[in-house]
Formats: sequence, C-alpha cells, structure tokens
Amino acid sequence: MNRTLIIIGLIIIAVGLLWPWLSRLPFGQLPGDIAVRREGFSFFFPITTMILVSVVLSALMWLFNR
Repeated sequence: MNRTLIIIGLIIIAVGLLWPWLSRLPFGQLPGDIAVRREGFSFFFPITTMILVSVVLSALMWLFNR
C-alpha cells in the first residue's frame, strides 16, 4: 500500500509539473464530449475523453500486472 501511494503521489507531481504542456493536448475537446454554454451557465461532460483515458489506464494496468 505504501509503495502504491508513493507512485500515485509521484504521478500527481509529474502531471502538475507538466501541466503547461499537457493542457495543450486536445483532451476534453474530442468528438462526443458534451459542452453546453449559455448565458450565465456552462456544463461540460467529457464522456469520450473519460472512455479513452479508461481504456489506456486499463491497458497499462493489464501490462504491469502480467
């Protein structure tokens, strides 16, 4: 458990440091992501992005557990 928490912490730090470059990627703007913008209201549901991230993370976990 301790090793897992350390790895998760290091990943969070890496994402934080790389955020200026990661924010330029088209994630969150993929076809299928729902965005509703109206006066005084905005709603964003990145369904396609969540599915893509889930597939990639599942594949990585499968590879590391082999």
